Amino acid sequence: MSNPLTPGSLAGKRVLVTGSSRGVGADTVTYFAEAGASVVINYRNKEARANKLADKLRAEGATAITVGADLTDAASVASMFETVQEELGGLDILVLNASGGMESGMAADYALTLNRDAQVDLLTSALPLLQPGSRVVFVTSHQAHFIRTTETMPEYEPVALSKRAGEDALRSLIPRLDEAGITFVVVSGDMIEGTITATLLERANPGAISARKESAGRLYNVAEFAAEVAAAAVEPIPEKHTRYVGDVSGFAPELTD
Repeated sequence: MSNPLTPGSLAGKRVLVTGSSRGVGADTVTYFAEAGASVVINYRNKEARANKLADKLRAEGATAITVGADLTDAASVASMFETVQEELGGLDILVLNASGGMESGMAADYALTLNRDAQVDLLTSALPLLQPGSRVVFVTSHQAHFIRTTETMPEYEPVALSKRAGEDALRSLIPRLDEAGITFVVVSGDMIEGTITATLLERANPGAISARKESAGRLYNVAEFAAEVAAAAVEPIPEKHTRYVGDVSGFAPELTD
């Protein structure tokens, strides 16, 4: 997959992508770095993987730092932004990519804590670092975005509901962001082949991903979806602040969509 961003087009820009040590986040942060941005690779517990990616990007001439943070811990998030302020002096693009809820052994309310509460707290904490003209991108799925009108797989429903709650809570901040000169975009994608979520869903519900692929005609892979996320950070704001990636014909829109 080729980089959708023009080389050098983000020179002087500073970017943080949450959950970017692997998967969609890692490919997204790589596209930004290749376009000349100084990037922050955020991880929760994959430090070695984050450092390996940072080393690779620095070897290619990019400015890249790694910052670990548990997004559900306010002190951890505050420490992350202190580091970003010290190292880069602020942010121009914030991509809210990290999510979860299908992990085993977590508290019953973990999905809502991470996918709603932590996202709002993270964005609120980031506001002092974001300049007028900055862009915030929230990454979600069709299965979550349309959950109120279209059922999803039972195994994914708690995550979908929490992701939609997070999206709604972030959207409620748009007037505040507008006042600060900060733009906001939701990137909603179909199931993505090769992601942790897809793997966990397939494990819990064998055949689920292949069935969705047959229904949709095709599914994006990690690199392809990451390219859409990266593009959403620089292209004009789409209608209703929502960029759809992949087939949506099987999802019933809300009246407000």
